Amino acid sequence: MPAFTFEKISPPARRAPAAALPKKPRGLISQVIDRFAERRARRALQSEPATRRDEKPAE
Repeated sequence: MPAFTFEKISPPARRAPAAALPKKPRGLISQVIDRFAERRARRALQSEPATRRDEKPAE
């Protein structure tokens, strides 16, 4: 007869997922960076020659 025994411990019961947390508004620095990036992209598109924008991709 064994001197001691181990009890099988079952994993905790799964709970229902918590309600979705509302997204936090983006930080001020992120917003400023996004604005700079958007303006830079627009300038890049405007400065590129029209022929490059109108070309169709090679198939």
